[in-house]
Amino acid sequence: MKLAMLLFLWQASPVNIKAYDTPNDAGGSITITWELDSSWVVSRIEIYRTQDLNAPDTLIETLFKPETQFQDIGVMDKKPYYYRVLIYHGDTLVAEGRTTEPAISTQQWFNSRRLSVLIILLIYTAFLLYFIMRARVDKNLFIRKIAGLEAIDEAVGRSTEMGRPILYIMGLGYISDIPTVASLAILKRVAYKAAEYEADVIVPCYDPIVMVAAQETVKEGYIEAGRPDLYKESNIYFLTSDQFGYAAGVDGIMMRQRPGAVLLQGYFYAESLILAETGHSIGAIQISGTTAVTQLPFFIASTDYTLIGEEMYAASAYLSRDALSLGTIKGEDYIKMVLVIIILIGSLMETFGIGNHMLINFFNIF
Repeated sequence: MKLAMLLFLWQASPVNIKAYDTPNDAGGSITITWELDSSWVVSRIEIYRTQDLNAPDTLIETLFKPETQFQDIGVMDKKPYYYRVLIYHGDTLVAEGRTTEPAISTQQWFNSRRLSVLIILLIYTAFLLYFIMRARVDKNLFIRKIAGLEAIDEAVGRSTEMGRPILYIMGLGYISDIPTVASLAILKRVAYKAAEYEADVIVPCYDPIVMVAAQETVKEGYIEAGRPDLYKESNIYFLTSDQFGYAAGVDGIMMRQRPGAVLLQGYFYAESLILAETGHSIGAIQISGTTAVTQLPFFIASTDYTLIGEEMYAASAYLSRDALSLGTIKGEDYIKMVLVIIILIGSLMETFGIGNHMLINFFNIF
């Protein structure tokens, strides 16, 4: 009799259970936690849910590991829910717990775990606004020299002295690709200088839509230089949409026209070295630029100047000296410096095991 009573008391052991709205989420979720005694041998945990204490509850999940937390996903926001947890060893009930207070799911407007991102965003915005205002006052806001862009005037001038055209290759990108848009900004500068020196610009295109954009860009460059009469629309044309057909066609143009300057600006693939080596063989001064990491080594090895990665994106600001563009470039440079410092500090803190939970979470975001 005493043994039966002891077994009953052991089976009826209470468990401390809590249910609450899952923090930092978009709603529709309640987190349930409970405690397990170290002496219990747990084979399964059953979790029940109901919206009314007087109504029967429903089994929503069975866990087959000694977990202490469960996230109930799919509940309705602003509705009360009650939970019950049954802990078993085999078919024997070890412990039972029920919530006495309702748990209500709500949406959170702000995820506090992303606070570090908000701080970085505010710092970046401050840098951005400061440098934009400063650039409006001082058009000569310092941006480090980019050798490839500085050499554009030299390349166009050299080609003019030799009495040869300038060949501008925009790669295999489409108008929706950022490198292609950046290439158009550089093309405008080349067209402007070519108009000043009365030189021809040849632009064979891989995509018809890019061809139309290139025609308008070159035309605008000639108009701004005051020489719209020198603009030749026939020099900007569609070649082919086949990768190596395009490479072969451009190589043929190089061998026939013998341009004095070749500019390869855009997104390139395996044809990059073929084009650059052909340009080198005819003795042209070559300025390349791409964001394709796999093609950069070939351009660096075979062309005179290379715009590496983001230098292409900075070209518009560098050449136009527009206040908004200059301020954006300077702001980005400074926020990159801040991020590098944060990463270094976070690495040191992790290495030496210092810092509290909030700081560790701040650095882990990055």
